[in-house]
Amino acid sequence: MPRSVAEAYLVQDEFVALKSRACGPAIGHKIALTTPAMRAMVGLSDSIGGVLHAKQVVRAPANVSAADYGRLIVEFEIAVQLAADLLPGSSPHTRESVANAVGAVMPAFELADDRDADYTGLSSNVLGLVADNAWNEGAVLGTPVEDWRGIDLAGLHGVATINGEKVGEGYGRDAMGHPFEALAWVANNLAKREKHLRAGQFVITGSLVTSKFPKPGDVIGFDLGELGSIELRVG
Repeated sequence: MPRSVAEAYLVQDEFVALKSRACGPAIGHKIALTTPAMRAMVGLSDSIGGVLHAKQVVRAPANVSAADYGRLIVEFEIAVQLAADLLPGSSPHTRESVANAVGAVMPAFELADDRDADYTGLSSNVLGLVADNAWNEGAVLGTPVEDWRGIDLAGLHGVATINGEKVGEGYGRDAMGHPFEALAWVANNLAKREKHLRAGQFVITGSLVTSKFPKPGDVIGFDLGELGSIELRVG
């Protein structure tokens, strides 16, 4: 087990490099533990980041097989695609500064796999979660909305459904107050590790709804108002 957060990210880097052989190069990033309650639950004072691989990022509507995962998790997020690099600077990135690099915004599902983790013991093994690429196994992206500047991203109302029944709802502000706060966090986290976000990459900014554990046959929906809706079928 890693002995520090910094060491856990070094392990993550090695794991991502190995995983890239089968799952393709990194084309984006994720953030996890975006709320104080979630961080307190696992015993961390900060959020954590992970990497999205090219072959595991698809456009909606999409299909996945539950048998391909130890235990499939689906989360309901706002994704951004960058139109410019976010390079490290003399001061940290902010919500305002990263906005200039955003080319498009869209609804997204994160696909994750906890492999039947024991959540009661997660706080004593949370550095393993960092090292394990924050459990990411991909993302499903909606249609990019390039004319996003007139949309109140913090006020967006998201509704999650399974088989047509509402199973949760949230707002764009529920992940760190604004999706671009999460984007700035990812950019700053990478800068500390001598990395940076690149034009064309995607960032999923944290779930607006509690995680769901779908079963075969489920049809999962996410309606994000002005940003549109997406669908995922689980076989």
